[in-house]
Amino acid sequence: MTEPGAGGAAGGTGGAVRRPSVVDSIQTSDAYIRGAGRSFLVALYTALRSLKLYPLENAQVQKSLDDLAATVKGLLDREKEIELRVTGEFIFVNATRLRLDLDNYASFSHVLGILKAVGVGVVRAEEGADRREWTSVLSLLLAVSSHEANANRFFELANRLGSAGVTHITVEPAVESELSEEEEERAKEHAKRTYQRSVAVTKEVINSVRMGRTASVKKVKRAVQAIVDQVLSAESALVGLTTLRDYDDYTFTHSVNVCIFSVALGRKLGLSKLQLYDLGMAALFHDVGKSRVPLEVLNKDGSLDEEEWRIMTAHPWLGVLTLFGMRGYGEIPYRSMIAAYEHHMKSDLTGYPKSIRPRSPSIFSKVIAVADGFDAATSRRTYQTTPIQPDSVLKEMLENPKRGYDQILVKAFINLIGVYPVGTLIILDTYELAIVSAANPNPEFIHRPMARIVSDVQGTVMYPGHQVDLSERDAAGNFLRSIIKVSNPEKYGIRISDYFV
Repeated sequence: MTEPGAGGAAGGTGGAVRRPSVVDSIQTSDAYIRGAGRSFLVALYTALRSLKLYPLENAQVQKSLDDLAATVKGLLDREKEIELRVTGEFIFVNATRLRLDLDNYASFSHVLGILKAVGVGVVRAEEGADRREWTSVLSLLLAVSSHEANANRFFELANRLGSAGVTHITVEPAVESELSEEEEERAKEHAKRTYQRSVAVTKEVINSVRMGRTASVKKVKRAVQAIVDQVLSAESALVGLTTLRDYDDYTFTHSVNVCIFSVALGRKLGLSKLQLYDLGMAALFHDVGKSRVPLEVLNKDGSLDEEEWRIMTAHPWLGVLTLFGMRGYGEIPYRSMIAAYEHHMKSDLTGYPKSIRPRSPSIFSKVIAVADGFDAATSRRTYQTTPIQPDSVLKEMLENPKRGYDQILVKAFINLIGVYPVGTLIILDTYELAIVSAANPNPEFIHRPMARIVSDVQGTVMYPGHQVDLSERDAAGNFLRSIIKVSNPEKYGIRISDYFV
């Protein structure tokens, strides 16, 4: 009897032991960097926080610097160089993107925020970078980030690092990647087509299920792939279209909006492209069970009676049954079924359906619950003809524990769309009206979004208006414009969606 692997050296057959390939080595290296990179990020965060709160001689500060030095040494011994690069909302260590988990969200956001505030795109350390140099780098980062916001922050940091004798750690500025006006217009048109196709596909699927016909899962997959690709390439253009919220087609636009918000939030959490596809499918199908709820219950004006509420709360498990029935016509990920079942359960399981035994809702279900809750509350429906202002919705989601949302995910969502979400009508201290068009890319100015001015100081509505950054200052350092309050666009005859299509 031949030993396993015997005689396989020459021909490579006969059960030979497989030698590690180049792909194996790359995957092993990536796995190591992900783990070591997360440890490096947490050590950076801890040292930064300690230095900010306590004097240098404090025991906690000294320990955090010791931990950072040990973590860095371990990485340098193996990799010879550490490159921490910021690209958009992502952090890469030695070209490997770090996966954002809920338990390291604070460290990730804090480090990202400080680097962006100073305009640092790359921090590079080579062998010889010691504890003293890291202490200087972190101290200067904190000092410069606390100065008046201006374009010279990065150069101030670079000069002061040189004066401090830091030679083994270097910094590079962030690279701006602004689209031209023509490219912006093309992105907007592409986003509009993606949105319209997605609504049409969702409508077709829901109506097919309602009438007992076969639904095309392939079309849904193509629609979700288009949404993911669009979010990865031009997120703000697509997120802006969630302001459409068609009153007559609420069921369909709501599902597409939840898909867009979920994918954008998943991207911020560091999910891979394949995971975003799965999340997008789950989000688009999260309310598919409503296709089995009678229309007179679904579209009823006013509150539901006890029996109607019982029927409505059945839609999560009806969604699972519907998706099981569709599996034969194309692969529906089981994650979609779990999300359809869990998205109303709430984190403390006080929602519905009631759980027989303790469980922890999946991360997909928690993400979709946040996106679903936000879009539902800010939309007009048969029983909610006046939508709640977006900033009030976010405040309620964050501060009211009875809503049952995962608080870390709500904070990440606010970080994604801003304190004043896209589509919010704001009144400025210049007496102009403006519509929020995007969150400020600098986390330091989360209360000062990008906005489109849509009226002059006399209140005359303008179209298409012009774009401004509410963090802009004059020569004396005063903000050019500040938000006084949020208002209802209907009061001024403004239709928000006109400015995004």
